[in-house]
Amino acid sequence: MAEDKAHPPDGTSGVTRRGLIKGIASAVTAASTGATALLVETRHELQAANLSGPMAVSVTVNGAVKAGSFEPRTTLAEALRDSWGMTGTKVGCDRGACGACTVLLDGLAVNSCLTLVHDADGRKVTTVEGLGSPEAMAPIQKAFVEADALQCGFCTPGMVVSCAGLLARNPRPSEHDVKEAVAGNLCRCGTYTGVFAACEAVAHAKSEVTRG
Repeated sequence: MAEDKAHPPDGTSGVTRRGLIKGIASAVTAASTGATALLVETRHELQAANLSGPMAVSVTVNGAVKAGSFEPRTTLAEALRDSWGMTGTKVGCDRGACGACTVLLDGLAVNSCLTLVHDADGRKVTTVEGLGSPEAMAPIQKAFVEADALQCGFCTPGMVVSCAGLLARNPRPSEHDVKEAVAGNLCRCGTYTGVFAACEAVAHAKSEVTRG
């Protein structure tokens, strides 16, 4: 059977379909070989740098230095919860989709389930425990209670941390700013209206203090 050929508009003979498929297969094989070689090289570099086993980490968590030895694959969430007892940081989806594990890393909100503990080495981490306690709540924590901005409570620590991070860098956020700040925090109970109200209350209180 004659091979099908691609015919360019200028009338010149094109490549055969079989030749095209062979060319694509060759390219894919070459790319795969290159990627494999890169992975092997990276593995050798990690082994040469002694990164295949536990490594020492020192992180300032809520103002206190926390140290430990962790495998390279250990996430910040795992270290906080399992090694340092910061169980206020929740793990929901474990893939950065729900925001329950949100903490502040050098003041910026991050998903601790996607952040390696080694990436936090030498840096400052703030969890919900570092914002305040039941006896001495931070303004945003108190506002969440007063605005009834929680129901089941599982998302609340991450939501509060995200809002605290926003208010720290923007004391008078608009509702749009709040929505952007908590865009990565999923609340299945639908308490977003209360969350917006809580942030607005804290921002209003700060404005009153400033004017006073």
